[in-house]
Amino acid sequence: MATGEMHSTNCGCKGIRTCLRCEAEESKRHLLQKNELIHYDFIYDPVLKSAVPEVENGTQKSFVFPGIFLWENFVSEDEERELIARMDQDVWRESQSGRRKQDFGPKVNFKKRRVHAGNFTGLPAISRHLVDRMSKSPQLASFKPVEQCNLDYDPQRGSAIDPHLDDSWLWGEHLVTINLLSDTVLTMSLDQGWGDMDDGEVRVAVHVPRRSLIVLYGEARHRWKHAIHRKDIHSRRVCSTFRELSEEFLQGGEHEKLGSELLDIALRFRGVPL
Repeated sequence: MATGEMHSTNCGCKGIRTCLRCEAEESKRHLLQKNELIHYDFIYDPVLKSAVPEVENGTQKSFVFPGIFLWENFVSEDEERELIARMDQDVWRESQSGRRKQDFGPKVNFKKRRVHAGNFTGLPAISRHLVDRMSKSPQLASFKPVEQCNLDYDPQRGSAIDPHLDDSWLWGEHLVTINLLSDTVLTMSLDQGWGDMDDGEVRVAVHVPRRSLIVLYGEARHRWKHAIHRKDIHSRRVCSTFRELSEEFLQGGEHEKLGSELLDIALRFRGVPL
């Protein structure tokens, strides 16, 4: 099956992406065979703001892990129920790797570096109070989201998201995610070596509690890839990820006028999923 071709099953996977549905197809099984690398595994300690060895064996040492901000109990149980109920009133569309999604944002072609408003009508109304609450934190005082993506993960679909770096041409310094319905693990990875660990992949497991908010910035945003592995989805998980504009689209940037237009639409909070 050629890259980019849709599968015959009712899923949203393309190219090398897979879920439990399309993995049942003979044409996809070869993609499950992956090269084995040496792995150095750590767990993020939010108090120490450090990555500590998963197994204390004396050969691996803790190190400061920059660029993670975790806000536990960002939303209440009642807010969580309301958020999920409102999301489920809208259509969930099939996406890659067993996920479903709802997009609220401008129309973007990252390869050609083109962006325009398209049918974008803003972030959803229910997000207004969430964005206002975010701004109360010094870490997010200047954060102005221009895009929101809701993702639905389900173990029965084999939902996951592969290690990746978010675009930095359009999207700015902070990636903000609200985690709903279940705890999960965000796996940060670096395959270019770190310190004395230069012959394999370094992985840091960041435990993300239910109803918490997590921010990636700095090196965690721009150098370390992030992923949600299938093994860390045990029940339905819904998340909302908010992205801001890069400096190129802000005051003084090359595309300041377009950025101002997109922000004006986003922060009207009248959006419907695209």
